[in-house]
Amino acid sequence: MTTSRRTLLAATTGIATAAATTTAATAAAPTTAARSSRTGSHQPPTREHFGTLDNGDRVDRWTLANGGTRLRILSYGGIVQSLELPDRRGRTANVSLGFDSVDGYVADSPYFGALIGRYGNRIAGAKFTLDGKTYQLPANDGPNSLHGGTKGFDKRVWDVEPYRSGGDVGLTLRYVSKDGEMGYPGTLRTRVRYLLTPRGELRIDYTATTDKATVVNLTNHTYFNLAGEGSGSIESHRLRIAASRYTPVDDTLIPTGELARVAGTPFDFRRAKPIGKDLRDGHPQILRGQGFDHNFVLDKGLTERPRPVISVTEPESGRTMRVATTEPGVQFYSGNFLDGTLKGSSGRVYRAGDGFCLETQHFPDSPNQPGFPSTVLRPGHTYRSSTVYSFGTDGGR
Repeated sequence: MTTSRRTLLAATTGIATAAATTTAATAAAPTTAARSSRTGSHQPPTREHFGTLDNGDRVDRWTLANGGTRLRILSYGGIVQSLELPDRRGRTANVSLGFDSVDGYVADSPYFGALIGRYGNRIAGAKFTLDGKTYQLPANDGPNSLHGGTKGFDKRVWDVEPYRSGGDVGLTLRYVSKDGEMGYPGTLRTRVRYLLTPRGELRIDYTATTDKATVVNLTNHTYFNLAGEGSGSIESHRLRIAASRYTPVDDTLIPTGELARVAGTPFDFRRAKPIGKDLRDGHPQILRGQGFDHNFVLDKGLTERPRPVISVTEPESGRTMRVATTEPGVQFYSGNFLDGTLKGSSGRVYRAGDGFCLETQHFPDSPNQPGFPSTVLRPGHTYRSSTVYSFGTDGGR
């Protein structure tokens, strides 16, 4: 563990709770014989041309398959373009929202499937102060900076190499963000590795180094619908999050700094419930986000290894997903701002609530919130983050 990692772990000690009402273990998805049978030999990654940007840059699509899961990744934005999983009857469907051409991602995408950086989520007033110097960022979300600015990591072409280790098959993506890019200090060298395991799990490992003090918060912005992309609302999905607190936001969706209790509010997902159950509650925070668009403070805090914190079940297909992460927070977004103007890869339009995001992360606006876990990265230290998505079926109907 690097010195910076120890510092970050210490910073979350006061935030993590004993979680008497829920533990990380209770967030695991149902285990079934169907899950245990989802093993199989991997296939070597394959590459195909997916499109060309206006500046002439080539965009490739890579396909990975292992353990019953098929994953397609774009070199543009490191985007998860499709994620195919079987249901309880063995029928396969893509469960991630996205487009069938690169043009959609360039012109219209609300971060579908993308790698997010240099800073995931919002930074208040599009600025922060580090070591006595104030850095101005692009304001692309009202007065705030969102997901790294107007041209974040989601709009860059990454270098991609196939990766294999044991029974795992994957891709290694690299991008160098120069000092001053989008207003951030330091040249940041980022490596992201997508892995499919023999059990069909998707693991995303992030590392980054810098030559000057900076702030970093990397994540993935896949929109999930376990019933299948383009199938309609995700409100019947049952969600559980091992989080006793969340971070309320102001009118521009910037955290107020409070770590509020979820008990007695629509934000209590410590026991699984349908996403739609409290989606139309009159709670002021639901009104501000037009649904759920909030950071949940995970009870486990920041950990050195991924620990299970989230489970999701889709009742009709029986598909399940559980999420384990090293991160101290997760942004749960219920797809509130999908407005019917985008047509997805299935040819169907996306409306509000047709997909949900679970963005594992440090907290929004941490550079301006001294009470939040630090996102500062300094030379000689390494940023590390890992998230694992495990898939299966509940075997029910």
